[in-house]
Amino acid sequence: MIALWRRLAQTARLMVGQPDYDAYRRHLAEHHPEREAMTRAQFFREREAARYRGGTGRCC
Repeated sequence: MIALWRRLAQTARLMVGQPDYDAYRRHLAEHHPEREAMTRAQFFREREAARYRGGTGRCC
């Protein structure tokens, strides 16, 4: 039941554009253990900047 709740919460956050810091930390630990993880605040600032900055890559 807890796993279902976590999955639903993650889905809801992704639907509104809020990135998943815990998934970022898991990915970093599994695939890039030599890299230092950003703090939660740094992560959200970087994700927000990537989402809202201008540039190419999106058509709309």
